Amino acid sequence: MMMSSKKLTQLSVICWVAVLFCQSVQSQLQVGFYRNSCRRAELIVRNAVRDGINKDRGVAAGLVRMHFHDCFVRGCEGSVLLDSTSSNTAEKDSPANNPSLRGYEVVDDARAKLEAECRGVVSCADILAFAARDSFDLTGGISYDVPAGRRDGTVSLVAETSDLPPPTLNVDQLTQNFAKKGLSQEEMVTLSGRHTIGRSHCTSFRDRLYNFSGTNSQDPSLDATVGFLKQKCPQASTDTNLVVPMDTITPTISDVSYYRDILANRGLFTSDQTLLSNTATASQVNSNSRSPLGWKRKFAAAMVKMGQIEVLTGNTGEIRANCRVINS
Repeated sequence: MMMSSKKLTQLSVICWVAVLFCQSVQSQLQVGFYRNSCRRAELIVRNAVRDGINKDRGVAAGLVRMHFHDCFVRGCEGSVLLDSTSSNTAEKDSPANNPSLRGYEVVDDARAKLEAECRGVVSCADILAFAARDSFDLTGGISYDVPAGRRDGTVSLVAETSDLPPPTLNVDQLTQNFAKKGLSQEEMVTLSGRHTIGRSHCTSFRDRLYNFSGTNSQDPSLDATVGFLKQKCPQASTDTNLVVPMDTITPTISDVSYYRDILANRGLFTSDQTLLSNTATASQVNSNSRSPLGWKRKFAAAMVKMGQIEVLTGNTGEIRANCRVINS
């Protein structure tokens, strides 16, 4: 059926507005945004991240994941950093974030040092974007330019964490979830590679070990490592703090072992192993597994794009003095 000229005109206007909006965001976020207002901003954040990693290598994965979880809820505006109050439960206390998110103390350290050097200039949202970049770089990835100029939001609601993709999603659900944030299927596969570092709580994949799809048995796609996982995550255990490394070989190095594990049926989450169930995503898994530098470059580009989701710029939002609370 042919569209009327009026509908075509309306569609053209909508598309043009969307293009202008994207260009506007990109023009307001700038590489070197703090060059004149706080010259050492990125160096201060990088040093705080390095200090954090020296104390706990797992902090790097925490900061990358925290930036991801920030951007997928209300956009990249630091709402994940806000503490709950007596009248509001914040994002960070959602089961999707607590107790798994970590690295808040690194953001706090960077915030304090930046406030001492250039008070009220650098946003918490930008600190988190810089920290995620530095975490990737300092664990064997690569560095990349981060456009900055984000402002901090003033709302954080636990109910809105439903936008975060749980580890039980299949490939179609993942594709749809990322598409809602303006990210392609290939970018979804690329960003899934963040699971190359860090750890997972047993509760995130226990069903794959003991009750896959309600069958009271294990996921048949799991390889022989299932014995190791069952040992680390006993069926009868009620300890919610039990964890295992996402990658048993190089759990603190940003490399392509994540994709090689998937090819060997060692993907920890359903949302990892499902990438082999689709021809296009399986091809991307294969390609990434063979091209370490190529994946790192794609990851950097995807992180920059993700870091522009629904940002606050200009006079919107605020620059928090303390990343955990909104300004009074």
